[in-house]
Amino acid sequence: MIPPEIIDRIRDAVPLADHIARTVALKRSGTQLKGLCPFHNERTPSFYVYPGENRYHCFGCGKHGDIFSWMQ
Repeated sequence: MIPPEIIDRIRDAVPLADHIARTVALKRSGTQLKGLCPFHNERTPSFYVYPGENRYHCFGCGKHGDIFSWMQ
């Protein structure tokens, strides 16, 4: 099993917004980035990426996570 410290270091070192931007068109909205959710069909953006926290959340379908859940 991988120690939690290693997982935290990886999570902090990998810029999640860069990986998500490869598949989702993101636009700046204050300190966050927003775009159309890749997990469900929508017309108005409800998918937010929080670069400072390295996490994402969709307010439409409820999907959320970090770099590990995004890569899965």
